[in-house]
Amino acid sequence: MNPIQDITSPMTALERRATLALASVYALRMLGLFMMLPVLSLFAEQLEGSTPFLIGLSVSIYGLSQALLQIPFGLWSDRFGRKKVIVFGLLLFIAGSIVAALSTTIYGVLLGRALQGSGAIAAAVMALAADLTQEVHRTKAMGTIGASIGLSFGVAVTFGPIIAEFVGVQGIFWVTALLALLAILAIIYIVPEPPVSKRHRDAEVMPEQMGDALKNPELLRLNYGIFVLHLILTATFVVVPLLMRNAGLVPADHWKVYLGVMVSAIAIMIPFVIIAEKKHKMKIVFLGAIATLMIADIGLMLVHDQLTGIIVCLGIFFTGFNLLEATLPSLISKTAPGDLKGTAMGVYSTSQFLGAFIGGAVGGWSYGVWGAQAVFLFCTLAALSWFWVSLYMKPPRYFANLLIPLETLNAHQAEQFANAMLGVIGVKEVILHLDDAIAYLKVDNQQLDKDQLQSVINQNTGS
Repeated sequence: MNPIQDITSPMTALERRATLALASVYALRMLGLFMMLPVLSLFAEQLEGSTPFLIGLSVSIYGLSQALLQIPFGLWSDRFGRKKVIVFGLLLFIAGSIVAALSTTIYGVLLGRALQGSGAIAAAVMALAADLTQEVHRTKAMGTIGASIGLSFGVAVTFGPIIAEFVGVQGIFWVTALLALLAILAIIYIVPEPPVSKRHRDAEVMPEQMGDALKNPELLRLNYGIFVLHLILTATFVVVPLLMRNAGLVPADHWKVYLGVMVSAIAIMIPFVIIAEKKHKMKIVFLGAIATLMIADIGLMLVHDQLTGIIVCLGIFFTGFNLLEATLPSLISKTAPGDLKGTAMGVYSTSQFLGAFIGGAVGGWSYGVWGAQAVFLFCTLAALSWFWVSLYMKPPRYFANLLIPLETLNAHQAEQFANAMLGVIGVKEVILHLDDAIAYLKVDNQQLDKDQLQSVINQNTGS
């Protein structure tokens, strides 16, 4: 019999080690992808065969291969083993980095970037994290890994131009290969071997649940949102580095702009995140952030040839972007039923990478045909459509997810346990999955009586 899990306990040393190591693996890979955003269009325009459309495609094509393969990689990790699939994905990423580093034509860079995206390890990493953590600590582990993505983005867009100044953009591709190699070493030597691997509804895509995820109108709104957000991001990065250079700022100094706007945007964003979560004003803050994106894109459309104007508008843009990037996963978690969260996040991530792909392709094409104003008009209209779609979303339930194991209970005992948990102050919803031996709870953390819930757990899962 498994030991009773204490919902008030901290993570064990092994769980902390696994979580931090996997967060590092994820961050190292995303660093490699994100470092190219502020520098790739400047590099790609010098390559043989380059056109504005192909420049945009080189920025974003990783999103297509990532979108196509991230769900299959997660399913393959169930069959072939988590670590093997993750290492294989990182090897593909290294291969793509090397191909791009050695390329002298735009087509070689396109191939390399597509290979980089094909190492789609996100779902496998989340599944391994689920294998290595107790159910009651699963949400903390996922949150830590998710936070590593945001951190890697801020670091990457700042340091990409600095590294490019010293080793060139082709050197960055070699750096990304090295980062992926470090991630492989972490997987092999630091991340513990899971005692057992099994499917996790909170962390993995369940093919039989895809219909439920795709029919939920609130989840579809959020999927459209992340699609538009990353469409706008990649379209912006196709042209903004070129515009800053044309406005007189040498590429070696671009990092100063990115550092300034990112730091200021994060400082402005934090109070709004607190208001959204603690004051239950999520929808108002969310709509305000989308409106902020529209204001930034309209500004860029009007002042795209003035360096000061570009910098001010980038500050506005990243304030909205960072706020939305932080709140969208939270909204998915709040909106999806506890046992649908893994599938919902899989569809959400696929939407994100498809948006990144289309944004770069359309952004590059628009720039080549009509110029920078067309790119920002395209982004403004995309944000406007998102604002309209989001006007009709229901205010989210401010509930957190909590998993409780049912290892020792039969069907009748599990039903009694569920009823007892529903009687606990702050427990709002309980979904049982006896085949997984898990109870998926939605709880109000501001009201939850953890001592009462722990007492119910002890009474119902003890020997």
